[in-house]
Amino acid sequence: MRFDIITLFPELFAPFLACGVTRRAYASGQVQVHLWNPRDHAEGNYRRVDDRPFGGGPGMVMMAEPLARCLAAIRADRAEAEGARAPLVLFSPMGRRLDHAAVQGWSAGAGAVLLCGRYEGVDQRFIDAHVDVQISLGDFVLSGGEIAAMALLDAVARLQPGVLHDEDSHQLDSFNPALDGLLDCPHYTRPEQWQGLGVPAPLLSGHHAQIERWRRDQRLLVTARHRPDLLEAARARGQITRADEELLARSQGLL
Repeated sequence: MRFDIITLFPELFAPFLACGVTRRAYASGQVQVHLWNPRDHAEGNYRRVDDRPFGGGPGMVMMAEPLARCLAAIRADRAEAEGARAPLVLFSPMGRRLDHAAVQGWSAGAGAVLLCGRYEGVDQRFIDAHVDVQISLGDFVLSGGEIAAMALLDAVARLQPGVLHDEDSHQLDSFNPALDGLLDCPHYTRPEQWQGLGVPAPLLSGHHAQIERWRRDQRLLVTARHRPDLLEAARARGQITRADEELLARSQGLL
């Protein structure tokens, strides 16, 4: 899996790629990351990559030509066969919001070229000619696409075999189909008592079925409280059982 990142600030990625559990994916080459600065493909003494917007207005716009040259260099370096080009992804407010299903899709693929926009944005002509996918992290604006690129890389890397200590641990993440798309349950660790607060009794029982029922109940209650849309989606898929519904009704004082 290979990700090529077009960024004006490649230095931002150095600590990200060397820290945390996902560094294993980058160090081993499971997820290859190549950084490309469009300034290296710009003309003139100043290597200019941006200019004022036509029609006036604040800020600057990333120019199409340096980006096109940078992308051509990436395509050549990847030695892509015709018809097998990696998609070019632009992080943009108009993109589809990144979710678990999308991350799973990217984690099973061969990678992509990630364009990190800056300033007021990217010349629309380059977008129309070259961008295949637009992705958003949510309804807010960042100073650039680098943080969004890191989010995608981290989410994809942790799903690769051998990256996490327990290869099955991501199956218990929030939003995972293994949990019917619900939020994860609360977690506790030592000490058993902390500032007068204890650990729920089922977790200390050693009774596996009782523990799993408690965790299922907590996932349902937490999701109903914080993300009822996820609960409704699971209900529409037929994943909420009669016992689940009875628990939810009791929690609302309906039983």
